[in-house]
Amino acid sequence: MTLLAFIAAVLALLLAPGPTNTLMGVAGSQGGIVRAARLIPAELAGYLTTILPLTLIGSPFFAEFPVAALILKSAAAVWVMFLAIKLWGRAQATDGIGSVSAGRVYMTTALNPKALVVSFILLPPFSDPAFFPRLSAFCALVMAAALVWAGAGNLLSGGKPGNRTRLVERIASVWLAAISVLLIVTVLKS
Repeated sequence: MTLLAFIAAVLALLLAPGPTNTLMGVAGSQGGIVRAARLIPAELAGYLTTILPLTLIGSPFFAEFPVAALILKSAAAVWVMFLAIKLWGRAQATDGIGSVSAGRVYMTTALNPKALVVSFILLPPFSDPAFFPRLSAFCALVMAAALVWAGAGNLLSGGKPGNRTRLVERIASVWLAAISVLLIVTVLKS
């Protein structure tokens, strides 16, 4: 895969709605782009926590133990449903605006199915000389996509942190619940 094709594929994947992007959008809605940008290191750490081990040992491991992939998907589904429920509850709260935490962004990203796609499909093998340049490009694209989603959340709130945040949180909660259900369906079909 050429570098341009890699960048296009990664951007298409990272810009697609998903659990981490939903949290970044909510963070942008709650606290603006600058505050949401502070969560980017947690997102990068989450991706790297999953991608690096899977790139090193993943394919042979999951071929040998296919139930491990089901366990990983199940854990992701449970976590995403937990986030959906928490966001729904936050949207009903009247005690002011909270914030999306770095810990939630980290865990959500570490369990994000997009990390599996990057590990098994988009990145070359760890032994390939292109691995580290592609991984570096991936990290830069993660930062760009996070800023796009934070900006979208900020835009939905009218550019004023906190404005219409409950609506954004409700929409995000419903979306996360739908993602969780889809993950559960894929596990049950396997």
